[in-house]
Amino acid sequence: MKNLLEFTIKNRADLEDAVKRLGFLPFFANSIKGFSIEEHIAPELWFTEEEGPWEWKGPIIREMGCAYGKFFGKKAAYISREWFPDFANYRRDGYDFDARFEDELASYQDKRLYELIEANAPVLSKNLKELGNYKKGGNKGFDTIITRLQAQCYVIISDFVYMKDKKGRTYGWGVAEYSTPEHFMGNDFVKKVYDASPEESHQRILAHLMELVPNVDMETWKKFLK
Repeated sequence: MKNLLEFTIKNRADLEDAVKRLGFLPFFANSIKGFSIEEHIAPELWFTEEEGPWEWKGPIIREMGCAYGKFFGKKAAYISREWFPDFANYRRDGYDFDARFEDELASYQDKRLYELIEANAPVLSKNLKELGNYKKGGNKGFDTIITRLQAQCYVIISDFVYMKDKKGRTYGWGVAEYSTPEHFMGNDFVKKVYDASPEESHQRILAHLMELVPNVDMETWKKFLK
């Protein structure tokens, strides 16, 4: 298998291949050198007028059925459909959301937003804010809670939808659409997510990442995954 530093992303197919091959791929540079799209994308595609990784997000999520969300240090990453059940099991610590709430490990605010997403998935962020009254004078903390639910793997981004003007032309940044992994990935996820102990899932992920990047020690990977 190629070292992480030995490939360049020149098109969407390259990025899809990287997500599938690596299993985990953060969007932005981080504490693991070379472990990001930012460090491997062709320069002409990074913040230019050319279609690039920003525009590819929705199509990649839809076509690959992979997980996308703020999984590492409150920043976005792709995780392949193959590896996400183990990652979710580890991050959830074996709890489904109801059990987490019953054990007083989740707040009422988290429960309210999670249940809104669960009941309406897939749901655009702007519609979700309306449903939950997350506006001036209403409920607060939307960004903090939605980020926490992604880090815990109870919520993922299932698409990015572009708004259209009166002539049918798209404009602006894609609007995030939220879902639960159970809804988006279906039985493939449900059957696997609690199929092992959280520690077994953790060890599988560590072994995989250390094989990909052997020059990074286990403690550094543990810190990154935490």
